[in-house]
Order: sequence, then C-alpha cells, then structure tokens
Amino acid sequence: MDLKTRIKSILKKQDSVASSTEEVINHDSFSGGPVVTKYKQVKPSNPHEEQEILDSIEKIYYNTEGIDTSHFELRKQPEVLDLGDIDLDRIRLRKQLQVVSKKVSDLVLQNHPAYAQELQRVMDLQKTLQYASVICANGRSQLSVARNTFTAASLNMLASYRKRQQLVSLLKSLRTIKTLQRTDVRLRELMEEEDYCGAIQLCLECQKAASTYRHFTCISELNSKLQDTLVMIEEQIDVALSKTCSNFDEAHYEKVQTAYRLLGKTQTAMDQLHMHFTSAIHNTAFQIVLGYVELCSGTGRENFHKRQYTDLCKNVTQESFTPCLIDLSKALWEVMKSYHKTMCWHEEHEEDSEETEDGKAQADFNKHYIKQKLEHGLSRIWQDVQSKVKMFVLGTDLSGFKLEEFIRVLDLVNRMIEIGEEFCRSKSEGLQDSLKQQSLNYFKNHHRYRMEELRMFLENEGWEMCPVKSSFSFVHLLEFRFMKSWMKSPNTSLNSSTADDLSEGGVLNSSKRRYFVEEAGKNPFDEKPDEDENEDFFSGSWDDEDNGDLSDSDSDVPDELKQDYIDELTGEGKSNRQIKRRISRGRNEKFIPIVTNTTLNVMRVIGKYMQMMTVLKPIAFDVILCMSQLFDYYFYTVYSFFGADAVLMHERSINNRLSMALQRIHSNLIAESHVPGAPPVDQTDNLEKMPQAYLSPIVDLHRKDQLYGLAERVVAVESLIFLAKQLDLLQPHLESMIPSNKKAFLQQFFSQTVNMAEEVRKPVYWSVSTQAVNYDLVQGQMSSVRWDIKDIMSQHNPYVDSMLRGFESVAQLLVEINRRVPIPRVVYQTLWEHCVRLANRTFVEGYSNAKKCSNEGRALMQLDYQQFLMKLDTIIDLKPIPEKDFVESYIKAYYLPENQLDSWLQDHKEYSNKQFLALINSVDHINKKSRQRLVNLVEDMDRNRR
Repeated sequence: MDLKTRIKSILKKQDSVASSTEEVINHDSFSGGPVVTKYKQVKPSNPHEEQEILDSIEKIYYNTEGIDTSHFELRKQPEVLDLGDIDLDRIRLRKQLQVVSKKVSDLVLQNHPAYAQELQRVMDLQKTLQYASVICANGRSQLSVARNTFTAASLNMLASYRKRQQLVSLLKSLRTIKTLQRTDVRLRELMEEEDYCGAIQLCLECQKAASTYRHFTCISELNSKLQDTLVMIEEQIDVALSKTCSNFDEAHYEKVQTAYRLLGKTQTAMDQLHMHFTSAIHNTAFQIVLGYVELCSGTGRENFHKRQYTDLCKNVTQESFTPCLIDLSKALWEVMKSYHKTMCWHEEHEEDSEETEDGKAQADFNKHYIKQKLEHGLSRIWQDVQSKVKMFVLGTDLSGFKLEEFIRVLDLVNRMIEIGEEFCRSKSEGLQDSLKQQSLNYFKNHHRYRMEELRMFLENEGWEMCPVKSSFSFVHLLEFRFMKSWMKSPNTSLNSSTADDLSEGGVLNSSKRRYFVEEAGKNPFDEKPDEDENEDFFSGSWDDEDNGDLSDSDSDVPDELKQDYIDELTGEGKSNRQIKRRISRGRNEKFIPIVTNTTLNVMRVIGKYMQMMTVLKPIAFDVILCMSQLFDYYFYTVYSFFGADAVLMHERSINNRLSMALQRIHSNLIAESHVPGAPPVDQTDNLEKMPQAYLSPIVDLHRKDQLYGLAERVVAVESLIFLAKQLDLLQPHLESMIPSNKKAFLQQFFSQTVNMAEEVRKPVYWSVSTQAVNYDLVQGQMSSVRWDIKDIMSQHNPYVDSMLRGFESVAQLLVEINRRVPIPRVVYQTLWEHCVRLANRTFVEGYSNAKKCSNEGRALMQLDYQQFLMKLDTIIDLKPIPEKDFVESYIKAYYLPENQLDSWLQDHKEYSNKQFLALINSVDHINKKSRQRLVNLVEDMDRNRR
C-alpha cells in the first residue's frame, strides 16, 4: 500500500473515531517556535536517560545524503494503521529531538570563546589592510613625478642603443652567411671520414641558419644546395648500412644508427636494413654458385649471369657440390650472424634510444617498432636462407655420391638446420622433408649394396683372426669419431680408457651447440673432417703385443693345458708345460678381442649408418631397421655355416628362443632359392631379401686333426659375440636417436637377436664335440662286455680307456689350435661340457644295450664310470661334471625295489623308451607280471611324450 493510501486511512479513522489522546497533544508545539524552548518542560534531565535516547536513534538520521526522514517514518507504519501506535512513535521522536537539540545547544555554548577570538583577529586584519592601501597610494604619486621628470633623456639613449644592436646583428648575419658558403667543403670531409653524425648535425644546423636568413637573396640558392647534400648523406648512410649485413661492426653500426636517429628516420632505417639483408642473402648465394658454375664449365662461352638461381644450382657438378655447399653455408652464416649481432646491439642500446629520441611516447613507439620488426625479420631471414640451401641441394642428383660424401652433405645441411632452430626456433620442415625422402631413397639403394658386400665378405671369409689391440672397441674406428662427446658422458657404460681413446677425434656434441653464443667468433662450417687421422688398433701379433703388459702368469690358462698326465696304455709321460708357457705369453679372452675382417667391415658400416642417423634424425628408425638386417644376416650366416649341421645331429643342441630368432630372420631376410621339382618361388617376395651365403671352399670343416674347423668356428662365433657386445654398448645412443613409440622394436631386436648371439656357441661347438671323440667305437666296445658276471671285478673295462684317449686327443689338439687362435675359457667349458654330455649319454646307451645284467655287472658299471670320472679330472678342468647324475641314477636304478622303480620311471623322463625297457628287462628281482606292468607304464609315458 503506498503512502497516499495510508494517509487516507488515517484521516478516515480520525473522522469516525474520536482520539482520546488529542486532549493530551499540545497543539502549541506546532506553532513554529524554537524546538528547544517548546519541549523544554518535558526534556529528560537524567544523563543516562539522554544517552539511551541518543542510542535509540536509528542510523538513517545520521546519513548526510539527504534522506527523507518523514517518508522513512511513514513507510515503517503497518498496512493497518493504529492511532495509538502512531502517537507513541510521535512521543518517541519528540524525545529524541529534544535530546539532540540540547546536545547541539551545549556544543554551541562550548565553542563560543573560540568564535569570539577568531572574530577579533578578523577585525585586526581589516585595520592592517587599510594601512597598506594608504602606503600604495603614496608610492604611486611619487612614481608619477619621476616619470614626468626623466622620460625625454631616456628615450634618446635607448634609440642610440637600438641602432648599435641592429648593426651588431647585421655583422653577425654576414659572418654566418660567409660560414654557410664554406660548409660544402667541410661536409665532404666529414663524409669521407665516415663521421655521419657530424655531417648531419652540420647540415641541419646550416639548414636552420639558412631558414633564419632566408630573407637574404643569396641564401635561397644555398638552402636548395643543402637539401641536396642532405639527400646525398642519406644515400651514403644507406650504403654504409648495407655493409653491416655481411660483416657486422658494432662501432660502424652505432654511427649509422645515430645518424638515422638525428635524421628522425629510425623506422625507415629498420625497413631499409631488412631489405639489405634480403638482398645480401640473394646476391651472396647467387655469386657463390655462379663462381663454381663458371669454374666447372671451363668454356667461358655461355653467359650464366642472366640465369636464375635455380638453373645455376642444376649446373653444379658432383665434384664441386660439397665445396660449393660449404662456401654457401659459410656466407649465409655470416649474414645470419650479422643479423643476430644487430638484434643484440638493439637490446643493449634500448635505454640510449629513449634518451636521444624526442619525447617519451615517440621513443617508446620507436623501440617497440624496432623490436617487433627485428623479431618478425628472424623468420623472414631464415626462410630466405633455407630456400637458397634447399634449392641448391635439390638441384643436384645425390644418388651417385659415396656414403662418406653424402653424410658430409647431410652433416652440413643438418648443421644449417640447427643454426636455423637456434636463430628463430624454426624446425625447417620444408628442408627436412625434402632431404628425408631423398636420403631415404639413397640409403635404401646404398643399404642393398652394403648387404651384397656383406654377403661377398662372408662367402670369401677365411675366418682368420684379425690381430687387434687388447683395448680395441668400436670407438677406435674412424667411423665412430662423431660420438666422442657422447662416449664421455657419465651415462655411458664404457670405461675411461675407451673415452680417452675417443678424445682425439670427433665432432658431435651430446648437447645442442649454441652457435651464436659459444661459436660467435668462428664459422661453424670451417670444421673439416679428420681425413688425415689414422686408425691405430691393429697389433703386429697377438703373441707379442704390449710386451710390458704381459706376464708369465697362467691363471687364465685352462687347467687341462697345464697338467702332466700318463698315457694309460703306453705309460709315456706327456707334459704340457712348454706349451702352457707359450699360451701364457699369448693373449686369452680377457685381453684379445676375436674379430675378423668381416666383423670390422660390419662395424664400419654401422658407424656410417649411425652418422647418417645423427645428421638426419627423421630417417633414424629406417636406418636402425637396416642396421638390424646387417647383424641378422651376419648372425644367420655364422649359424648356417657352423651350427646348422648340429641340429641335424641332435635337435636339443639349440634352444627354442634361438630357433625362433633364426626362423624369424629366415622368413624376413633370406630369399627362398628355387628347388628343382618344387613350385616356382614368387620373386616379388625376394626383392627385399638376400640370397643365403655359402661357406668359402678354403674353410675345411672335416679335418679331424683340426678338430673339424674349431679354429674357424671359434673365430666366427666369438667375432659374432664381440659384435653383439659392441651393439649393446651402442644401445643407449640408438635409443636416444629414435622416437619413443619406436623404441619397442629396438628393445625387441636386442632381446630376441643381439642377446641370443652367445647361444650360437652351443650348436656350433656341439657339432665339434659329436665328431671329436669316436663315441660309436666306444659304444661298440661296450656291446662286447658281459654284464652278467658273478664275481666283483677290480679292473675297469677297456672302453673307458678308449673314451679317455679320445678326450686326451681332443685336449692335445686344443693345445695346437690355441697356438693359432686364443681359445676363450668359455669355449673350453662349452666344448668339454658337450663332450662329457655325449660321453655320459654313450655310457647310458651302452648300458641299456646289455641284455642281461647281474648285481656284480652293475657294480662293474659303477667302477667303470668312477674310473672315467677320476681320469677325466686329470685331463680337463670342469666342475661340476654335467649330467653326472644321468649315468649314476641309471646304474643305481637297477637296485631299486618294485614300488620305488615305478615312481623312478615317472620322475626321470630324460631317458629314452629303449633305455627304460632295457632297465626293466635287466632287473631280476621282480616277477613277470610286475615287469609287464612296468613295460605298459613306459609305453604309456612314451605315447604321452609324443
């Protein structure tokens, strides 16, 4: 309900109902008299009561913003008004007004003395001003008298002085005009001295003076001449500015910038500077390529000056391509370095520009304009440089280049890309993409050639050991010089000596080079490959290398080459001490890496491949794929040459992981050869594959006196393992070169192929072990032995001596072979383990051929085997004896009761079905029914095994 409606409701109630409080209201209080006196008779006198009334006043009454308090009080009234409540509110407000009025009156009375004092001061000031007015009037009257007395004389004096001053000014003007006439000569002198600032200041001062004296007739012609001179100065400054684009000189550039600042053309100077940089890039590239084209053409008849840059690039020959690219890169580097120094100069002199510019706002605007212009110019300058290099590289067919030369070209371009990335944070996608495809095509053709070369090496390899120093590793090859810094990093697993060997060569840095900071004083394209550096890892002979480092210690010589033994049949003593001393003077596996010429060639090719990965990372993964093919082919060929026949002899000589790796390599890399009578082979599948290599005829693997080519087998297998270990050292570097999503392939390659290199030892040396001892002869001798004897024998059977003579013969041949090739201890252990396993299996097979056997016969078997073990310990140093339990358990099973024999058959599945049946048939302490049950058990086991 609005205010008007409320008032109407009050009026209606007053008309209808007589208010009992009207008599109480004093109407005289509204007569307009002073409020304080009107309510004086009812104001409270108690201070506490007054304070409570003051506190009860609502905050809105203290507001100074002109609030309508009447409207406020009316709005507080309820929808249905009550006259009694309204009267109470009126009484409350009156009391509050009385208290407030009393407070105001008290404050007025308190401040009355101060008011009286201030009024007195005002009266005093009025008197002082009246006295000053009288003094001023007297002064004015006296000045009027003086003016009338001295005016005439003063005017005459001033007229004479004025005439004198005019004559002095005329003389000064005449001298200035004379100086202006001589200014032209001085300006030429300043320009020759490259004092551009002095010339501009002098010219501007002359122009200002000429403008001052333009009312003279002789000055008009001089003013026009000065304007032409100023234009000539600007042209010479522009020429001086263009010189900074190729060879930045801080003092020279500061003169030029100061000159432009005096002219007020700072922004124009920056525009001109970028135009000069663009021209410098074009002219420099054109002149360098033109020089090489004219030099290579030789005729001089054809005019190449009118050719386009792209056409000139197509006329560069392959012989002059790399030198031209180097000179082009050097020149473009100088331009970019000058631009970088220009930016640095402006960053250092920002404060100076603010002090010399007219006006703070204009100075800030010029500074912002220069900074923005220089920052935008970075990408523009780099795009011009990149386009020149890209057109030059794509203008020549690189397919005919040698790999070293091609890597050199990629290294130069990659260095330019790194410079561009530091220059303006550009990835140079256009240049990288064009090089990537061209490099990939080149590399695939080159890799095919390298694979053919590897096959040729393998087919002509005599598997002779290449004499190298004991510290030899991949870092000694020139192809790995570029990894010097990486090899010295703490994350590298190589020892300190290897890092020291690498310190003499190499150009790669593991961290990014800062060309504009660390190498600002030199041209990064002045670096030349160490063509004259020689490799020094070959030794004259492995017998006499590093005489000072070798000793007569025989701690690493196998024990079977040290001991004396007596031939059981002849009784002749045979000493190996003399041969042992020879071996101790030689090098064993701890000191001598076993490598071949083919191994070195593969390592060199891997080094070149890694160089290509370094200079062109976009194809790094494709290079690693090809690198893995090199190792796969070498791996597969060594196995096919020396270990494939072992699988035909015995399937258990190769484990499942090695078998899967060989199958994978065969299906992915080895081309299927046509077999007569078989369906024709799809040649499209063989395009990316390599024909299988064949062993050279000069390698004889069938001579018994050479242990069936053991020396060649050792060299082949150990060189493969050496190559695998070198790749292990390179794995961290290879992982750093490829994207994260491609690292799974690399890890799979190392786990499934590289780490399987040592597993090749087993099938290769198994092939030697199966032929080194005539196990069939021993088994034939065992078949003639009677095992159903009744007496316990104290003498072993002759077949034991026959087996031991075979082992002694192998030991003697190992000594002879060790003279040619240092046989590592692991080879001895592997070879003897194979021989002992074959001997144990021969014994078990011979024992299983016994149709009848007694307890005394079993005792004789134990005697024979113990005699073999005892004598074997004097021939070889092998602990523990492999598969010793295989023989002893088979002999002791004869004594087992029926219930234990049943479980023994089920627990020992390493024996053949024939050996089980022979054992069951020879046991005489079980009945026929039990024997048949055991036979049925063995047949069931055999069926389950199949």
